[in-house]
Amino acid sequence: MDLPHLLWIAVPPWAAVVFFAVDLVIRLLALGTIPHNRRPSAAWGWLLVIFFFPILGGLVFLVLGRADLPQARKDKQREAAGLVDAHGPGTGDREVQEMPDRLAETVRLNQHHGAFPVAGGHRIEILDDYDTALAAMAEGIRGARRYVHFQFYIAVADASTEPVIAALEAARARGVTVRVLVDHLGAAGYPGYKELVRRLEAAGIDWRRMLPVRPWRGQYQRPDLRNHRKILVLDGTVAFTGSQNVIDRSYNKKKNQRQGLQWIGLMTRIQGPAVGHLDAVFATDWYCETDDMILDTDQRVPGTGPAPDADPPGELVCQVLPSGPGLGQESNLQLFNHLFATARRRITVCSPYFVPEDSMYNSLRTAVARGVEVELYMGETSNHVLTHHAQRSFYEQLIRDGIRIHLYQAPWVLHAKFVLIDDDTAVVGSSNMDIRSFVLDHEVNLLVAGEQFVDRMDEVVAGYREHSHELRLADWLARPWYQKYADNTARLTSALQ
Repeated sequence: MDLPHLLWIAVPPWAAVVFFAVDLVIRLLALGTIPHNRRPSAAWGWLLVIFFFPILGGLVFLVLGRADLPQARKDKQREAAGLVDAHGPGTGDREVQEMPDRLAETVRLNQHHGAFPVAGGHRIEILDDYDTALAAMAEGIRGARRYVHFQFYIAVADASTEPVIAALEAARARGVTVRVLVDHLGAAGYPGYKELVRRLEAAGIDWRRMLPVRPWRGQYQRPDLRNHRKILVLDGTVAFTGSQNVIDRSYNKKKNQRQGLQWIGLMTRIQGPAVGHLDAVFATDWYCETDDMILDTDQRVPGTGPAPDADPPGELVCQVLPSGPGLGQESNLQLFNHLFATARRRITVCSPYFVPEDSMYNSLRTAVARGVEVELYMGETSNHVLTHHAQRSFYEQLIRDGIRIHLYQAPWVLHAKFVLIDDDTAVVGSSNMDIRSFVLDHEVNLLVAGEQFVDRMDEVVAGYREHSHELRLADWLARPWYQKYADNTARLTSALQ
């Protein structure tokens, strides 16, 4: 008699009845509860998991199935939003009146979802070299006289980041107020994180983990709701934001180093009213982690506005766009769909993780049908296997729809995140093109209006194109069957939230 048969005989009849009853109840409960206020594709994804693995899938859904923060956390976010004067520098009325109608509609859509007022007078420098961006941030911190606000999804102490970490320590030693926010689960798994914590503590720097998952200390929310923002504000006069974390470009993992993987990021250095708005985003997140609202008596963010010796402002129009759980669901998805629907000449998208939601896919294919040129820039390789295979599952459809796909050659990992529309509109920041950035993560992006900025971004794109190859349909269809199987299987997870 075989082992399964022996085990079946050994199970008491009542236990078998209980097991099958629990199995059936889980399936029936899932069928009637999971679709509630959830997009059908996400509901089908969860139902598939639970119907295959009822008990395990049900437990996973209880932990990860609700894309929402605890009520206490949402209350703090709303309270902070009420304290921060979002109508600080530049109310945007004049800028909006001078914009083309389609761009003015975009600005109003963003403000409806909690974005800051649009403002003019910005100077924005694009930093598309990884080491140059780290060096520029270190130099900025060394020049800070009053305060440094440092917020990154991933930050560690290693040889590449030493100038930045040493600059933070030196700033604190000379009496500058230094506040540091680092995402808990985002950074904790990387070599160099513990060393960063040790050095921050030793230097007496005030720092906090963002969205900590430490239930033994009463700190818990859905573990994969993360703060993905990258913000550095110096004295309220200069800010950095973009897609790059503060870590060596190999991300310090032995597997990455064996494969020779090297990340390519993109940061912006900003002067103008958006600095105060980015500082407001930092202040809100700081308040959520510390209960300390770092506002001056006039209810503005510390140091908002240019210092007397600041460089002259530029001419770019800019709007700061925070998004995330508790800030209006899918605000960045609605922004991108609106931009794609109103584009007239071209759409250029660069994202390391491009797993389009149904409405985004339809917006892009409709744009092509209207005669708009659509190009996607993505990495040939990635460190996130499941997301990468889910992304690959869309390539055939995209190419057949007339969308050109450029894959940046391995072992480089293209990690820049931006969208260019026609000749005058750009969105740059931390947001990917997947359900995680649309629903689960706190992100911050910049909407920039101005041909000068878009021309500079086109230079970046031209550099990417030189190191990329355009994916052809015949070559893609010829890939091995096991890769197709992995791509198709991973696609089933793309809508889970």
